[in-house]
Amino acid sequence: MARTKDTGPPATAADEKSTLLGFLNYLRDAIAAKVAEVPEPEVRAAGVPSGTNLLGLIKHVTAVERLYFLGEPISNLRRTFRPTRTETVEGLLAAYQEAIEEANKIVERCTDLTAPARGDGGPSMRWVLVHLIEETGRHAGHADILRERIDGATGR
Repeated sequence: MARTKDTGPPATAADEKSTLLGFLNYLRDAIAAKVAEVPEPEVRAAGVPSGTNLLGLIKHVTAVERLYFLGEPISNLRRTFRPTRTETVEGLLAAYQEAIEEANKIVERCTDLTAPARGDGGPSMRWVLVHLIEETGRHAGHADILRERIDGATGR
């Protein structure tokens, strides 16, 4: 049975933005690691009756990042959990990494966490960061369980 050593919480600077972004990046890395190196068809196989699968989780968190940080609408939330036949682990992980890089640039430019995260008057940057920590953490937990069911791998 595969086992990966757990890593503790991230070391961050003391300011609020660095702490929030540090924990979000930690969770982003955790969920991406759960998907990496899982072969087909296991990476897209439903691990629970709802149909949740590892590749779908990455597709979903990418869509959520792009929605909240980049203002890209989601037309069908359920579809974000369903990878197409042509979407691959490599492609969806690359898209997730690209979304993270774009989002982090926006966060880094932010000088006031009470200001809207985007220029459209939406929720504050603080709210978006906390929400993405919650969203990514919840789905990273799902990925932990799905990965353990696939090959026994545990830990972060």
